[in-house]
Amino acid sequence: MHCIQSQYVRVLVLLLVHVGVAPAQPAAIDQAQVERVEDLSEALANQLHELSLSLRDRDMAAAATHFDADLTASPWPAFVDGSVTKTKGIERRDMPLSGRFVNRQVYLNSWKTFLDSLASIEDIRIKVKSADFVQSAKPRADAVIAMAIVGRNTTGQRAWVEVKAHLGADLVNDRWHIDHLELSQVVVRVVDVDLFSEVALPAGVYQAAPPFGTPGNSSFIAHGVATADVNGDGWLDAFVTGHGANFLYLNQGQGSFLDQADVAGVQITPSATAPLFVDVDNDGDSDLFLASTGSQMLFENRLIPDGTLQFRDVSLDAGVDRFAQGFSAVSADINGDGRPDIYVASYNKYGVVMPDSWSHATNGTPNLLFINQGDGRFQEQARVWGVADSRWSYAAHFGDFNGDDRQDLYVANDFGENALYLNQGDRCIDAAGAMGMADPGNGMGVSLGDFDNDGRLDIHVTNMSSTAGKRILARLFPEEASVLDATRVLGKLAAGNSLFRNLGNGTYQEVTTTVGPFTAGWAWGGGFVDFDNDGWQDLHSPNGFVSGKSLKDT
Repeated sequence: MHCIQSQYVRVLVLLLVHVGVAPAQPAAIDQAQVERVEDLSEALANQLHELSLSLRDRDMAAAATHFDADLTASPWPAFVDGSVTKTKGIERRDMPLSGRFVNRQVYLNSWKTFLDSLASIEDIRIKVKSADFVQSAKPRADAVIAMAIVGRNTTGQRAWVEVKAHLGADLVNDRWHIDHLELSQVVVRVVDVDLFSEVALPAGVYQAAPPFGTPGNSSFIAHGVATADVNGDGWLDAFVTGHGANFLYLNQGQGSFLDQADVAGVQITPSATAPLFVDVDNDGDSDLFLASTGSQMLFENRLIPDGTLQFRDVSLDAGVDRFAQGFSAVSADINGDGRPDIYVASYNKYGVVMPDSWSHATNGTPNLLFINQGDGRFQEQARVWGVADSRWSYAAHFGDFNGDDRQDLYVANDFGENALYLNQGDRCIDAAGAMGMADPGNGMGVSLGDFDNDGRLDIHVTNMSSTAGKRILARLFPEEASVLDATRVLGKLAAGNSLFRNLGNGTYQEVTTTVGPFTAGWAWGGGFVDFDNDGWQDLHSPNGFVSGKSLKDT
């Protein structure tokens, strides 16, 4: 963590210079001081991770070691107290806070009683939102923290507890001794029913990968899934790319799946990242395209005309065996000839090759556009169409963004601004900047959906949000209003996902802060789904990265 956060500070300072934000006198930003303070913040955050693990395990004796003998703290309220509001099956309870302070033992007893109101605890996380430090014989922290507790109450309902608090602590012998903890908000949300249940194992689709960095999993290249009715029985099947082998799960129609990748000829292929089902020959069955960090692949589904589900590798004959760091693929008829074309979002070998800029990189491997020739062959024409983006692309999405009945293309880039390629009929122009949709925020995904039910497709862009990044920026620029324009790029790198409302006249309005915000952590992919079948599109945003042995390693 220390190395990661120190690097984050250095990156931020370098970006300040890059975007012209750095002050005339470099000494105005004391990088060493910022790093020292952030190291203290991370030391506090790491110890709070230890505390969260103790609480998750209900080990109050271990939790007590983090608190000073002279602790003064506001006690936890009773789990059932508070005013109740209910929205769409979610009960929100705002807990009353007493305003008084108690000693360590009384405080810990109240916390134990609160946790005992949960029949099970799935996870507890504590984050340092902001922190100031007083330097004396022993550093003192004055911090604002946020806590999330996820579990089930005594009646089995899923419960989510959100807590905000003010914390004071002294650093003694490399350990923080918390001597003041004042709760400022405690909110409990309880759902009436579970919308989803984990059924991968009984459904026959459960697969476990070795931990990252161990034999069998030396790379953190993402792997993906695509769905289609590949055998024509009316049920959606799923194809999954994996470590060393792929899986083709045929839907049995009874809530279970059967892996037939070996029988269908697609179990063993060169390593692939993202599958895409698309009927490339317009014969009525779904063919399989595989994006890859290597040569791209295409497998023709022989269900039609042979009558048997079998995928045949036609990559060489089709001309799609082009090299790229392919991280995803999408399809649409970009030239309006009635045949599906394929676009591959290409990244680069991160770690071997580093971005030439953290916010305006151009040294990714160029994206590919395969134009369907209608005779089983494709021509790669990304440069011809002006869409050979090389800004470390992660994902893309076709759609008619300006209402001219042509398929345009939005590309989410990790280390560069995003692209919105408007289709001119035989080429595309990038209008993202002009339309205010460049969204420079470590783009990891893009999806379309009508979130406000006005009949127009809106755009959701998946980025990253960083508590540490926001904390560092607030420390560098305590007067936000005076540097709002100057830090817009930096703020975006830590802000989270974005949502653009389609105004219906070929323009979009960013409504992230008014509708959201969407701080989903280290987020990927995701998209619009009506989870509760109420007629309104909801948003799902998976997140996370490489997991270690403890929360500190994540």
